[in-house]
Amino acid sequence: MSEKRSSSRIQLLDVGPFVIELKTKLAQVQRSFSMLYSDFPTTSQECYIDYYIELKAPNVFRKLIRPQASFLLDGFMPFKPLPHAEAYPMFEWGLNWCIATQAHQYLMLHAATLEKNGQALILPAPPGSGKSTLCALLNHSGWRLLSDEFTLFDLKTHMLHPLVRPISLKNQSIDILRAFSSKVEIGSLVQGTSKGTVAHIKPLLNCVQQAKQTAAPAWIVFPKFEEGSPTRITAPHKADMFMKVIENSFNYSELGKAGFWAAKKLLDKCVCFDMTYSDIDEALTFFTSLSEGEVN
Repeated sequence: MSEKRSSSRIQLLDVGPFVIELKTKLAQVQRSFSMLYSDFPTTSQECYIDYYIELKAPNVFRKLIRPQASFLLDGFMPFKPLPHAEAYPMFEWGLNWCIATQAHQYLMLHAATLEKNGQALILPAPPGSGKSTLCALLNHSGWRLLSDEFTLFDLKTHMLHPLVRPISLKNQSIDILRAFSSKVEIGSLVQGTSKGTVAHIKPLLNCVQQAKQTAAPAWIVFPKFEEGSPTRITAPHKADMFMKVIENSFNYSELGKAGFWAAKKLLDKCVCFDMTYSDIDEALTFFTSLSEGEVN
């Protein structure tokens, strides 16, 4: 009944490079949005809006029978509806899709990106590698969050642009972060998704306040969490790293020649490592050593 009483609400969200308009009557989306984005600045309706997004029930019958939610971009529905309980994660997933398919002013990598002492760390990894968990742990260990999902490498300035948004966690990672720091604020748990149980961490205030501050790329580390594995750090050949960067890029092919030169420039600026680990403390110690110049 609470969903039926909710009035349509339009939110304007400034996440650094992009401004998003979100329109929804879904109360659970309104609640999650208000909690997770409460520290973000308000934006004038007269500004340029990059993405017009709406979340709503597909039709009146779906409000009553197996309720669902639809994601619309400019009135177009790019995905099939999901169960109503997954409406807020659908907003975050859908926004990822919008950016990954359209923001070609950047070379975009599927990677967590953080900064410390003016230098940026890039963590590219496929799903299931523990990327977002490691990103959240580093963020709550003194690293500034740029993004848990994107590396945005500017084709002109060769700097990395922040895309500060809630960090997505799933399954046991939620409990790991909850126990790690009292400053971790976690939104509602959503169970039974294709990824299991998912939740989002509210971005730290200082990261939101620095959401327009770019960072210089310094390190690329390909992390892989492997249960019971000792911590192994290796420095692969740059040619191998180039191929891995391409494999983790959303738009390398679309950029053509510009994508090749951007990937080369990015690698020229970075020291690269492969890392396999199971011990979180050892992994965090390695990244501290990296930021302090103790690892070359």
